[in-house]
Amino acid sequence: MGVVCQFSPSEGRPTLKDFIPVPDIYPAGRLDTDSEGLLLLTNDGQFQKKITHPKHKWPKTYWVQVEGTPDDAALKALAEGIRLNDGMTLPAQVTRMNPPENLWERTPPIRVRAAIPTAWISITLQEGRNRQVRRMTAAVGHPTLRLIRWAVGSYNLEGLTTGTWRDAKIKPVFDGAGSTDF
Repeated sequence: MGVVCQFSPSEGRPTLKDFIPVPDIYPAGRLDTDSEGLLLLTNDGQFQKKITHPKHKWPKTYWVQVEGTPDDAALKALAEGIRLNDGMTLPAQVTRMNPPENLWERTPPIRVRAAIPTAWISITLQEGRNRQVRRMTAAVGHPTLRLIRWAVGSYNLEGLTTGTWRDAKIKPVFDGAGSTDF
């Protein structure tokens, strides 16, 4: 949260280099500075391309706290695709979820309005437009309050706590067509 997802300097803002003492690695994808969660880092350019290139359609799962309580119509619209200013989104997997257990504190905390409830949903996308989840939930009348990327492909945050990382072996890569390369 609040960190620019790059290793090069960014006009006085904290970057990955300020927190990760591993040389010669690069992010495979990005999170905006208002988002939290899983970020894969690699020194393998081919693996990075597999994760980030839209043609491979790597699934990315987000846990999203939204303002209000989305009804079935809003969830169906998110699942079928939303028309944004840059075109229709691809279909997504969308489900209601309970608030995540053992969730770390967010700094700063989300805005809370006593008269408006919040709800959690899980959204799995196979594309990655700029601020896509936030724009999608706003389009159905439920602005995103908190956005956590839980998983990229078969990699997820299970067993990690905030600010921690672990080495991972390259797993077979889903390419959208059912074949693997790694």
